[in-house]
Amino acid sequence: MRLLVTGGSGFIGTNLVAHFKKQGVVLVNLDHNPPLDPRQTELWRKADIMDPMAVRRVFEEFQPSHVVHLAARTDTDEERDLNAYRQNHEGTRLLLGVVKEFASVQHIVVTSTQFVCEAGYQPQHDLDFKPFTLYGESKRLTEIATREAGLACGWTIIRPTTIWGPWSLRYRDVMFKMMKRGLYFHPSGRTVMRSYGYVGNVVWQIEQILQAPGERVHDAVLYVGDPPFDLKQWVDAVSMELVGRRAWVIPTWIIRSLAFVGDAMKALGLPFPITSGRFKSMTRDYVTPMDKTIAELGQAPFSMQYGVKDTIRWYDEESAAVKPHPPP
Repeated sequence: MRLLVTGGSGFIGTNLVAHFKKQGVVLVNLDHNPPLDPRQTELWRKADIMDPMAVRRVFEEFQPSHVVHLAARTDTDEERDLNAYRQNHEGTRLLLGVVKEFASVQHIVVTSTQFVCEAGYQPQHDLDFKPFTLYGESKRLTEIATREAGLACGWTIIRPTTIWGPWSLRYRDVMFKMMKRGLYFHPSGRTVMRSYGYVGNVVWQIEQILQAPGERVHDAVLYVGDPPFDLKQWVDAVSMELVGRRAWVIPTWIIRSLAFVGDAMKALGLPFPITSGRFKSMTRDYVTPMDKTIAELGQAPFSMQYGVKDTIRWYDEESAAVKPHPPP
């Protein structure tokens, strides 16, 4: 296998590159940002997927047999201008145009998101979408672009759930920082079921797709992550490993009130640890269908506890030196 990873300098990409490098796979990381992990610099080829000529040069040099397309803008901050996410759908369309030129490519994995369907909506088929953010809409268009590309090689679309693990700067800079300061509070009340995923399991699932017989995973849409779990169990596991106690629990109405304050602060451009959007995320179920993925690829190998220990080890030992990439 000769593996080309787009967006290998990001969170999932850093873990993916590290895994395949350890396995001895010949690979390159095509990204306009340098790697988060400087130990991966030798594998980096600077190129923007919005620049097909630059992408083509990397393909010509490397002649990949497999491609994992992770490059994307992944935040949900923009609420008005879909063009702010143009690198997602238009970038994918341009990349696939280059892929079609190279007979060496046997299979490509294209990354979408669970956000192509809103929380509580269970899609009836692969083209049943209900995005609720512009980011989700850009990924819906990404999936359509993949289907319409007319690829000669095999392709698989993956929809990551909420992914966590080493090299996630969002968790490092928000949740973990608040827990360390004793400022993280979990709402009381009913059990909230969420589809999350330890990044090590996601890397394993991508590896299974790349190694599977082409006919089994071609034209497939697979959610990647872990089976749904009680969010409080995960929060407590992280808190126990990080600060030695379970997360604080306070009445839901207090957190809701703080979220309204956060909305006002956000409108003024001031930081605040919780907003209405964050409150909704903490208090509503978001379950994605994982049965098909498990049936096709098998049960992912890493437990929640293993993933939490691995993540906090990275946080304690390595994360302080990691600098975030500039905003999109």
